[in-house]
Amino acid sequence: MSELVTGDAVVLGLRPAKLPSRALAQAIDLAVVGAAFVLVSIGLAMATATLDDAALAAISVAAFLLVLVGGPIAVETLSHGRSLGKLACGLRVVRDDGGPIRFRHALVRGAMGVVEILMTLGVVSCIASLVSARGRRLGDVFAGTLVVRERVPVGRVTAVPPPPPWLVGRFARLDLSAVPDGLWMAIRQYLTRMHQLDAQVGRSMAERLAGELATRTGVPVPEGVPAGAYLAAVVNERQARDARRVFVAARDGAAQAGSGVLAGGAVVSAPVGSGQSMGGAGAAVPVVPVVEKGGAARAATGFAPPA
Repeated sequence: MSELVTGDAVVLGLRPAKLPSRALAQAIDLAVVGAAFVLVSIGLAMATATLDDAALAAISVAAFLLVLVGGPIAVETLSHGRSLGKLACGLRVVRDDGGPIRFRHALVRGAMGVVEILMTLGVVSCIASLVSARGRRLGDVFAGTLVVRERVPVGRVTAVPPPPPWLVGRFARLDLSAVPDGLWMAIRQYLTRMHQLDAQVGRSMAERLAGELATRTGVPVPEGVPAGAYLAAVVNERQARDARRVFVAARDGAAQAGSGVLAGGAVVSAPVGSGQSMGGAGAAVPVVPVVEKGGAARAATGFAPPA
């Protein structure tokens, strides 16, 4: 996999798209654009039947540029790199640093696409994609873009490394409510890829992220604790809290589901005076529940029929 590296030297988990998926997405886009061009051409031919040949030629060229060139540029700009074909194939156009593309990127890709896709029937773009290490065509090279896969298998997700044992539980009282999701994502991305970074770059990134996290929590980083270990310990504490929250919610839901409600809506209650003792022996009379259903009360057998 050819990985992308941002300006902060963070390795992004983006996988460049291969030629077959890109060709399929391009074929879908060309089919849609071609159908739109045919419909526009028919409409213009009916509307300009009384014009001379020069006017018809000018209108045809304008329609070609508007539909076959301007259409894909507008779609990629408004959708931030996801046309209909790329959306169907799970692809997306991004900048070299992994950010969303803008109008100038889409304009360069669209202008080069006229030469390497429309005029050469895609032969030039296929050769350029095969030669490039990341599958880029000439439009991507001049625009500084890359087509990547958005649908990444779940099995490739890397787990966050655990903190040192002496830091587990140390931040149990830390307030994490003010930490935004973007900072959590950046910290997790750093922790899962910190061994792929240069030592000095990784240390500076860890210190910067630890400073931002300490600012959000209102508690400074403890003395003598490395920034990377501090980040791992705080992330581990957040994961532990989430796990406890899920467990408590599941336990409370199960308790509410089985609290005195039998199948069919019958309500179980204990008769009055069932806790009195007999014969002075101190043995309590066992509680016999009474099932109240349909207005008639009767002694229950303690057996609840299956639902």
